[in-house]
Amino acid sequence: MEAAETKKKKYKPKKRQFRLTTGDCVFNIINYTVFFIFTIICIFPFWYLFINTISDNQLVRVGAIKFIPQGIHFKNYMALKNVGDLGKSLIVSLSRTVIGTALMVMASALTGYLVTQKEMWKRSFWYRFIVITMYFNAGLIPWFLTMSMLGLTNNFMAYIIPSIVQPYNIILVKTYIESIPNELEESAKIDGAGYFTIFRKIIWPLCKPILATIAIFGAVGHWNSFTDSLMLMPNAPHLQTIQHKLYIYLQQSSNLAAIMKSSSGGAISSGMQAELLNAKTIKYTISTVTIIPIVMVYPFMQKYFEKGIMLGAVKG
Repeated sequence: MEAAETKKKKYKPKKRQFRLTTGDCVFNIINYTVFFIFTIICIFPFWYLFINTISDNQLVRVGAIKFIPQGIHFKNYMALKNVGDLGKSLIVSLSRTVIGTALMVMASALTGYLVTQKEMWKRSFWYRFIVITMYFNAGLIPWFLTMSMLGLTNNFMAYIIPSIVQPYNIILVKTYIESIPNELEESAKIDGAGYFTIFRKIIWPLCKPILATIAIFGAVGHWNSFTDSLMLMPNAPHLQTIQHKLYIYLQQSSNLAAIMKSSSGGAISSGMQAELLNAKTIKYTISTVTIIPIVMVYPFMQKYFEKGIMLGAVKG
């Protein structure tokens, strides 16, 4: 009976107790305080932008909204449907972000793997040729002329093709692959695997952390870019990105404010204030909407940063 009772009792290991010294407590307090303040500083601009889009428009005009929203409403978001072609520009931005980022990641991964293979013909030359392009830039006008001669004006592929090959990302992937033990590739070659099989089944899964990193950078770059849309899509409004539309709207709002002030001799009537107020809140609202999609990417990519460098083990 006693033996049966002892079996029923679960073994509970003793918890190890660590005593914190006064210096450790002071360090922890300072450390948490600094990180808390830094977090607030990073989050507050987004919070300030958001609360001004859902607060009473009159309070927004006089600058009364600082930390807490007042007179909450969502009319500003409903008014976005009056901004012309905003839905089409959103689809264009999403399309270029998804397609451009996916092609860039695949090209960077494959090129980074190929330049690590000693069997590659003129491997050092091609790698140096890729790297040297980082240090030379002809300028904006030659870039525009080149894009025009290639027929990439008023063409959606102008968003995709120039961004596929990114030398810096290739360098990151190459350096990462070189940190993977050679035994993994050698064991696969012994089993009869070819280069592309090794890349697909070994290199690609192990490179997820670095690929997630360059994917985030690429997605942010695609989503926030509007210079190429501004210069290359003058006659194709249906291909203009949402950032381009926001830029146009900001310019129109600024010009409207300047015209109203000049025509009224500096005195703005209540009707003019309402028009300017609407433009201001809509600018805040559009800015908030353009931020949301790219912010949603980070939670899904963050897990790859926490897995460490190696995701597998060396075959014995």
